[in-house]
Amino acid sequence: MNALLTAPLFLDALGDFLTLETLSSVLVNGLSKAALYVMLASGLTLIFGLMGVLNFAHGSLTMIGAYLGGLVMVVLAGSAAEPGTRFLAFFAAVAVAFAALSALGAVLEVGLIRTLYDRPPLYQILLTFGLTLMLDELARIVVSFYGLQPISDWQAAFATKPQVLVQQVDLGIISVSGLALFEILFGILTVVAIWAFLTQTRYGLYIRAGSEDSEMIEALGVDVRRVFTFVFAIGVGIAGVAGVLLAWDPSWGASVPLAAETLLPAFVVVIVGGLGTFRGTVVAGAIVGLVDATMTWWFQNAIAFTGLPQLTIFLILVVVLILKPQGLFGVEEVGGH
Repeated sequence: MNALLTAPLFLDALGDFLTLETLSSVLVNGLSKAALYVMLASGLTLIFGLMGVLNFAHGSLTMIGAYLGGLVMVVLAGSAAEPGTRFLAFFAAVAVAFAALSALGAVLEVGLIRTLYDRPPLYQILLTFGLTLMLDELARIVVSFYGLQPISDWQAAFATKPQVLVQQVDLGIISVSGLALFEILFGILTVVAIWAFLTQTRYGLYIRAGSEDSEMIEALGVDVRRVFTFVFAIGVGIAGVAGVLLAWDPSWGASVPLAAETLLPAFVVVIVGGLGTFRGTVVAGAIVGLVDATMTWWFQNAIAFTGLPQLTIFLILVVVLILKPQGLFGVEEVGGH
């Protein structure tokens, strides 16, 4: 009887979902989420691809980037009305967060991670997990001391977005958030920049060669330890940039729980795509983002239970691990040191 009662509701929801306006809106929202997921996971992919290090502090470093970038934006554009000034403040925040987090990443690699390369992976996991606990508590102390809590008060300070990002943009068929379009564009630029770095630069060549056989490139005269430090710094810097973008997104914002909220989907994307492959990260990010957006629409408009969309992300992980444990584009062994 219950099935007979719910069938018409399901058919009505399906009819609404299959309209061109809804499908287009879900596609744009899915691509914006995919851009965020790819940015969150790219740093993990770079670090694991060469170094074989699973960095559990990645989420905490993203959270620090969100707060740092938010602070720069508030200082530079908190009272500015011109859209150009606010955009410049955003890119200045990106540059500051990337530089600061890259420097922090280099210090962490030299001072902590480097001492564990010859030990079992469990040592790296425990170290980075302990590091994330320390960073989270330090951030909680700082934001509490300076009165940045509750989160809503801090989020209100991010009225530094240009009006075009706050408003809906009419694309003819649909009206979408300007911020979603900006996230898609910024994500594409990030993917292109990482791809160009990996394929068109000398350090990118070292990274790709080192992921295959680090002993060989070391025999050819390349300082592998310096490459490891550089890669870890770049990976952490990308996490900081992702944090700056998340600080502008009202569905994320800057908060201490952001560390855990970003770490889990980042690991899901990396594992689904395959450990150590950037192409897999991009494809997996697109899949997870589109599925997330689709299920969010269904759970908000048809089932009216908003707690399940994130569950579908982990269902993707379970299915991939069952059917292809190494991931969509993964290899059997990565990280050659």
